[in-house]
Amino acid sequence: MNKTKSSNQVQRRFTDNFPLKRFFFAVQAVLFTITLLFTIVISSHSTIAVNPTPVALRPDIQVRNILNTLSDSPSVRIVKDPRNNTLYYLKQNGDIYQVNLGSSTSTLVYNSSNHNVGETQGMAIGPNGTIYLVGNVDLVNNQTKAIIVKGVINSATGQRIWSVLAKSTGYPKSKTAYDHRFNGVVASPDGNYIYVNSGSRTDHGEVQSVNGLYPNTREVGLTACILRLPTNGTNLFLANDRATLKTAGYIFAEGTRNTFDMAFAPNGDLFGTENGPDRDMSEELNWLRLGGNYGFPWRIGGTDNPQQFPNYNPATDRLLNPKFGAVIKGYYRNDPTFPTRPVNLIEPIPNFGPDADNYRDPLDGKVKDASVLGQSISTFTAHRSPLGLVFDTVGVMSPEFKRDGFMLSWTPGDPTGETLAGPFKDASQDLLHLKLTKVGNTNYKLNATRIAAGFSNPIDAEIIGNKIYVIEYGGNQGIWEVSIPTT
Repeated sequence: MNKTKSSNQVQRRFTDNFPLKRFFFAVQAVLFTITLLFTIVISSHSTIAVNPTPVALRPDIQVRNILNTLSDSPSVRIVKDPRNNTLYYLKQNGDIYQVNLGSSTSTLVYNSSNHNVGETQGMAIGPNGTIYLVGNVDLVNNQTKAIIVKGVINSATGQRIWSVLAKSTGYPKSKTAYDHRFNGVVASPDGNYIYVNSGSRTDHGEVQSVNGLYPNTREVGLTACILRLPTNGTNLFLANDRATLKTAGYIFAEGTRNTFDMAFAPNGDLFGTENGPDRDMSEELNWLRLGGNYGFPWRIGGTDNPQQFPNYNPATDRLLNPKFGAVIKGYYRNDPTFPTRPVNLIEPIPNFGPDADNYRDPLDGKVKDASVLGQSISTFTAHRSPLGLVFDTVGVMSPEFKRDGFMLSWTPGDPTGETLAGPFKDASQDLLHLKLTKVGNTNYKLNATRIAAGFSNPIDAEIIGNKIYVIEYGGNQGIWEVSIPTT
């Protein structure tokens, strides 16, 4: 998702980070000789041409391949049924497969003829076994709408009955790589709500009028926010009006560019990964709270978006990287009508390293390692496209990892330089261990450490006991089991 993840999103950084750019998809098709390209959340990053074998970065962690899921539709999510730890994965075309870990096989159990969603971006399973799917439908006049369905098990027959939980009205896309649309979803631990991400339609809050079809349009009521919906709802209507959505109680958080993935920690706090823009600004991890505004498009990665200021001159902006589409197309510009900044913006979680903490100095333009300098960044190296967030909620891992978080990053990076349209001096495409520490009641801080690497555009993760299951968007779309030491 730029970073984790809509059809267009997945590829860019996920192409905009799941949390892809359209040109990126063309390149990927050539590299992989695959005709199915999925633009999920990534908005400007590319996949790689090889299918590497992931490796553990310490001897007490093991990585093994469970199976490959390559088909005419890319894999986008992997989830478990919390009642019995049965594992499922989702294809972008709506196919849902059940995984048999013992035999390393999978079986198609549902498809779009069952749930009537033809393009899916998100999947979650609630504590009672209900499946929630998030999809998007293109409309005329360059509009889109979201559809969220649920599959409830009939206690009498054991069959799953699918119905519409919520639909949005149509709202304008931007016709760029930054149409993240609806994607990530997570069910609350008590099963009463689902939290759904609706990504931005812009890179950094710029006007995207679709050649004048939608004059002076930046973000709209349904974009750049996280919604909270009651799971007992039926045919809920999501208007393209922020005030109406708030009155209905549907807006949980605002100012989120593209929170392609969310997860609950063992203490019940909700966290979300955040894909940043094409400017060299850090990717975020946020502690998500009701009513919070997380800064987009005024604050991104702990830094002010300079386009909000009247004297902005992109020609002198050292964080504009010519490898990225929004820079190439001139979306960073002097912008006197940029919206007024709201108050009480919430800052991302600071990362004190040792990994995933490189940044470009806005004064001299050089890439630096924050933890080496005794500093932190907010939160991860630019363009990583963080996603695949999971927690050891049952506490079975060894003390070093017990009840901690783990996270993937989608975009290929340059481990020694800055030659790629991706993270700089940072290989990415890895599994990070996140040691989170609460700081009073205001925020957290974390230390990020790479523990496995070499995945091919990893797009989602699930955790069962001490084993983390990683599913790839790239290569053979493998499912990999990463075994963490136990107590």
